[in-house]
Amino acid sequence: MKLTKNIQTIAKDVILYESDALKKMVDAIDNDFERIIETILACKGRVVITGIGKSAIIAQKIVATLNSTGTPSLFMHAADAIHGDLGMIQKEDVVICISKSGNTPEIKVLVPLIRRRGSVLIGMVGNIDSYLSHNSDYRLNVTVEKEACPNNLAPTTSTTATLVMGDALAVALLECRSFSSDDFAQLHPGGALGKQLYLKVKDVYLNNERPIVSPSSTIKEVIVEISSKRLGATAVIQEEQLVGIITDGDLRRMMNTHEDWKGLSAQDIMTSQPKTIEAEAYAVHALRIMQEKNITQLVVTEEKAFKGFIHIHDLLREGIV
Repeated sequence: MKLTKNIQTIAKDVILYESDALKKMVDAIDNDFERIIETILACKGRVVITGIGKSAIIAQKIVATLNSTGTPSLFMHAADAIHGDLGMIQKEDVVICISKSGNTPEIKVLVPLIRRRGSVLIGMVGNIDSYLSHNSDYRLNVTVEKEACPNNLAPTTSTTATLVMGDALAVALLECRSFSSDDFAQLHPGGALGKQLYLKVKDVYLNNERPIVSPSSTIKEVIVEISSKRLGATAVIQEEQLVGIITDGDLRRMMNTHEDWKGLSAQDIMTSQPKTIEAEAYAVHALRIMQEKNITQLVVTEEKAFKGFIHIHDLLREGIV
């Protein structure tokens, strides 16, 4: 293997070249882009995105992004479309056709068929002087000067530019719809991402024990309570109000600082004003507090009343760590 540049330099050059090409895309955002957003927002059907080759792969990713952010979308392979899949397109749909050249045979066959069905056609095209560009209702210009490939052949910069334009569409639509994190959670109920968006503390902590001692409890009683409930801590409650917390760490520090601790009580070693979290809070917020404070459990409250504990292990089990 004989290289004129070292491997790291090659990789860095690709990243820098593609990032420079993306910066130039800002000039491609014009009035057509705004009209496209308005058209999709007013669409009573779906957004159907089609392409062939690498464009088809990028089209699938854009479809996934649109679906996950509140814009119903479908992918249709351009080659399959002219062999029966054209039936996917309804008159109310908006069709986005992706093509670098805008002149491939499949695209030239497909475009008049789409127009005949009465759908709005948007060309996302890398050649503004092409068949697709001239025969689209609106166009998105994803032209790049050259590919990052040294032979200017392998789709690299062009596919990145197309992907970024798709993201620009999706985010613009998302913001125009005031699409919130709660909306996002409804479309992503599975996996760690979904749980971060909908799982609440109250969904997690209820199966845990509720270790409780009073301020006057002996150290032996504290140790027994912490050990038996296996949460590494106990709440200190007085007249049904939370006044403190004692953790395994508090016990260790007590033993290091007191040679004779038999005369001590819970109130002598507790941490007053412990970190708490409301039962209605999202579980991921509990995780952030634990990470920031370098602790493994939080006291759960409801309108300031003690309810129990949420432990880092609970969040691990739920897969949101």
